[in-house]
Parts: sequence; C-alpha cells; structure tokens
Amino acid sequence: MSDAQPIETRSTQPGGNQTPRILEVRTKILKKNDEIARAMRAEFAAAGVVVVNLVSSPGTGKTAFLKETLTRLVERRIQVAAVVGDLETDYDAQRLAASGAPVRQIMTHGLCHLEADMVQAHLEGWDLAALRYLFIENVGNLVCPTSWDLGESLRVALLSVTEGEDKPLKYPGLFNTADVAVITKIDLAEACDFDRDLLRANIEAVRPGIPVFETSVKTGTGIDQWMTHLFSRRGRQVR
Repeated sequence: MSDAQPIETRSTQPGGNQTPRILEVRTKILKKNDEIARAMRAEFAAAGVVVVNLVSSPGTGKTAFLKETLTRLVERRIQVAAVVGDLETDYDAQRLAASGAPVRQIMTHGLCHLEADMVQAHLEGWDLAALRYLFIENVGNLVCPTSWDLGESLRVALLSVTEGEDKPLKYPGLFNTADVAVITKIDLAEACDFDRDLLRANIEAVRPGIPVFETSVKTGTGIDQWMTHLFSRRGRQVR
C-alpha cells in the first residue's frame, strides 16, 4: 500500500474564495485599458490613420505576412509604420524594418499580450497625421490579446494551415472579435492534408460573414486580395 496522502487545497483567503477579488482587479485594469484605447482611437481617427491589430498563435507566419504587407505599402510610397510585441528580443522588429517602414519593438517581459498604454508609449514622437496605416503585431497568443482593446480600427485573426481546422471552434473569442480572418501558408495545404471547406465552415460558424483570405507569402497567393481589402478600409473606423 502506498503511503501517499491526498493533497488538500485551501483558499489563501480565510473563509472565502479569491475569485471575486481577482475579477474586481481585472475589471479595473480592463476599464483603464479601455479608457486609454478610446482616447487613442479618437486620436487615430482625427489623424486619419487606419490601425490594424494582428493576432495569432506563435508560428503562424504573422511577421512574414506583415513584412510583405509593409513592403508593398512602402513600394507604393504609402506612409506606414509598425509596432511589434514580443516577450523578449527585437528580432521581429529587425525583420520588419527590412521593409523600409519605421518599426518599434515592444518587449513585454513575460506578459502574454499588448496593452493600450504600451502601444501609446511607443508611439511617442511619431507624427500620426503623416501615416496612412499603423500596424500592431500582437504577442503570439490566441487567448490573452482578445480582451485588450488597442484602439485599432481593424483586428485581423491569422491562422495557418498547419494549425488544424478546429482553431476557430477552440478559440472562438478571437474570431468573435476579429474583423478579418487570414489563412497563412496556403502553399502547404496539400502537404498538411488541409480541409479548406471545414476550416471555412468553422470560421463561419463562429463569425458569420467575416472576410477570409487564403494567403501565402512564399508564392504571393491571396496577398493582392488582402491588399485590396486593406485599401478599401482606408479611413473607416469599424470598431
């Protein structure tokens, strides 16, 4: 017979559960974030800049997709800038800077999402009125960024063909708050036995009517269609 004893867990708050207190603190933090985000959105609207928040899991190809988007905008002489969030390192910012667009790195040092005040601080010194587009590459995560408004006018949910067709059903919060869905690495569809119809049906079930673009940075597939959609959103504050 084992001598192991069952583990008894107790609340660290005598006679009660900490959940209400945790929810209260979280509500206050989100309220403050939303206040900053509203102020930023008003500032963006006044400046006439379209702000795009890119959200995905790590490894989706978000940085490659953004670099291609920035490169095409720069080639058209369209004023654009980007801020990119990561837990550590400025590697992604260096990659994006190769597009020719000004880029700033936000290191969250362990935080799994960007918050409005972080973005606000890293925009200091930039003339927003001189920009037509501002991109925010969020930290790679499908859960945390969903609740944090960054003042964006367009939220884009990205997922790759390598991640599985059930992602929208497993993470409905992201797709419910997104304005556009982008499927990346479509050039790998056959190798991954990707079921296009199933993924699209799952996206539609969670967010009916959302625009969906199948893309490949490697082959260029779908990028023109994405750019056309991006141009169509110019000046529209949709959130």
